[in-house]
Amino acid sequence: MIAPDGPLDASPILFKDVELAGGHGSVVSASLHASALGIFEARLNGVSVGPDLMSPGWSAYQWRLRYRSYDVTDRLDQSTRLTLSLGNGWFHGTLGWEGQRHSYGTRLGAIAQLEVMFEDGHQQLIATDRSWSACASDVLENDLYNGQTIDARLRRPEWATPGVCVPNQTGVEEIDFDTGRLAPYVGPPIVRREIVRPRQLTRRPDDGAVIVDFGQNLVGWTRFRVRGEPGRAITVRHAEVLDGDQLNVRPLRSARATDRFVLSGEDDSFEPTMTYHGFRFAEVSNWPGELTPDSIEAVVVHSDLSRIGHFRCSDPDLNQLHSNVVWSTKGNFFDVPTDCPQRDERLGWTGDIAVFAPTAAFLFDVQDFLEDWLIDLGLEQEHRDGMVPMVVPDPLKEWPIPPGQFSEPDSTAIWSDAAVWVPWALFWAYGDSGVLARHYDSMAAHLRHVEGLLSTDGTWSEGFQFGDWLDPLADPHEPWNARADAAVVATACLYRTSTILTQAATILGRAEDATAFLALAERTRAAFHAAYVTDEGTITSDAPTVYALAITFGLLEGRLLERAGERLARLVREADHHVSTGFAGTPFISDALTRTGHLGDAYHMLLKRDCPSWLYPVSLGATTIWERWDSMLPDGSVNPGEMTSFNHYALGAIADWMHRTIGGITPLEPGYGHVLIAPQPGGALTWADCALETRSGRISVRWRRETELALDIELPPGVSAVVRVTGHPDLQLSAGPGGLQHTARFSADRAANETSSAPGVPDATR
Repeated sequence: MIAPDGPLDASPILFKDVELAGGHGSVVSASLHASALGIFEARLNGVSVGPDLMSPGWSAYQWRLRYRSYDVTDRLDQSTRLTLSLGNGWFHGTLGWEGQRHSYGTRLGAIAQLEVMFEDGHQQLIATDRSWSACASDVLENDLYNGQTIDARLRRPEWATPGVCVPNQTGVEEIDFDTGRLAPYVGPPIVRREIVRPRQLTRRPDDGAVIVDFGQNLVGWTRFRVRGEPGRAITVRHAEVLDGDQLNVRPLRSARATDRFVLSGEDDSFEPTMTYHGFRFAEVSNWPGELTPDSIEAVVVHSDLSRIGHFRCSDPDLNQLHSNVVWSTKGNFFDVPTDCPQRDERLGWTGDIAVFAPTAAFLFDVQDFLEDWLIDLGLEQEHRDGMVPMVVPDPLKEWPIPPGQFSEPDSTAIWSDAAVWVPWALFWAYGDSGVLARHYDSMAAHLRHVEGLLSTDGTWSEGFQFGDWLDPLADPHEPWNARADAAVVATACLYRTSTILTQAATILGRAEDATAFLALAERTRAAFHAAYVTDEGTITSDAPTVYALAITFGLLEGRLLERAGERLARLVREADHHVSTGFAGTPFISDALTRTGHLGDAYHMLLKRDCPSWLYPVSLGATTIWERWDSMLPDGSVNPGEMTSFNHYALGAIADWMHRTIGGITPLEPGYGHVLIAPQPGGALTWADCALETRSGRISVRWRRETELALDIELPPGVSAVVRVTGHPDLQLSAGPGGLQHTARFSADRAANETSSAPGVPDATR
């Protein structure tokens, strides 16, 4: 690993001139492997070697530093200048809400190796060592939260020209680094994914600044070409919402989200690739001349994920809700699954992805992305005696915590359960039992650790819990103050986790573990009933979330299940079908209503349009999922709570229910080799289309409800399906080598019973 010898600016350039060895024929292959303490951009003769951005991303740096590999066979000349531009990134920049910097180290550095194979078998290796040089760049500042400053007057053509000295060139020094920490990427790189053009430009008369509305809350940055007098500085500030004709930056907290671009006097191009912002609106100040819609564009940036799941229906607001879920997924799947992309946080909160993983796995192929993250979860856990932290990677443990200030708790329900719930969601989505094998030790270690935290009565009732975080009736300044009893939530989650581990251990042939985990599940179920369930079926705290979890996780059966379903439906009706659950209950309440024969109530709640509801943000023009049901109040003002994000995917987990219940696609076995086709129309919906690209091929369901219910079904080769419509016998379908396209019709009066119980959907999918 090398670093600049002496102080340089925020983004130094390390470079080396490569002379190909002579007398060995032509180059057969050439590969570049590179990584950094910080982030790097690799170029050959000034041209980027790949589409990736912000490599090597964010990992548990103490134990794993990823490297990227590039095929540069056709990129080498006889003399080639290899440059590595370094940025602060997550390693060296600001992280978290305390303004902490340098969480992982105080020096930027890079490590690289260029391997060139010649026609006669000779191999030439060029590695980072003291023969490299360093120089300052045109980047004066770069920080993920605060933005980037680029001075085009400092750009030098010599940076891309081999054999030419660079002004103010310095040497480098080698710094200690354990190469055993290096590991290849498992997940995809961060890349540019699409371009969004401005929808509206508004010039403020008082100061001449222009507010650019891109019409979509997105994650990335702005990009433009411009010409103006040398030294003029253009400032671009970012925000998700407006306050009148001003950016509302209060939700950003301390994040400045500001880029500055200093003009050279020539034709300049600017793109700040060492920062990123969550924004719909950009305020552009000091632009030379008139800023037009053709002058600037937004670059959407996120991990390179393939879209595989799609949904549309007859209700435009539901389509917008689904689009909001998709955009929040894109914006927060930024190398790690973050909570939000805009304020001074952007951490890999485990609770968010624990409840959202099934939704994400339907919308995008996220197996490699989440498995990469799970590796870091396992490393953090391994060095914490089995405790899964609330964020992964976890910089919080590196911060000095003043007495009386917030400190990390021990394992907590849902958040720490991500160690089990996420691999299980991936297994059901893609059918690869290898994901269970690869992460089994982490899954089992989590459950064993939690078992040691239980009270003497077998409940998980001691220690800190997030519980039903952000209950909509909680005070905005007390998001933990939910109606659902936190111990009830935690014990229910323990039961779900232990039943999942029982099944995972059985699948992997770990019979002894399966027996032990099953015994724990049975003890937990008994303890839950003894401590929290009355003979009449009332559950402690009598809140919608406790019933939703108990029903969906399979803690109740028979008369108690029936009474719990009735009580849940009554509570939902008493709330006038407004959502009355937080992070814990929201992903499961619609399934609980559906499974206990209250499909009409589930639809009524989904289609509610005043606050709190899923469609309330849509009614106010939201284009992403909000952190709070009322992140924006009906009068257009922003919620006064400190945690008010307009791009948080967790509450978008309702899309999973939409895919299965409205769209009608549910796996009956992991990977969708055998599926349940069971759309359940409700509300005023007259049609819906749902499709999924599985590992076997495309499954699609299209239904129309007029005088009859018509189903158009497409299955890929080798996939079988059970078609189930309320009031009709099951229909068995099986696709041959050429796949299957089938149309089925059912009398609408028998197929549209909104109060019927749900078809037999396996609990394991939730």
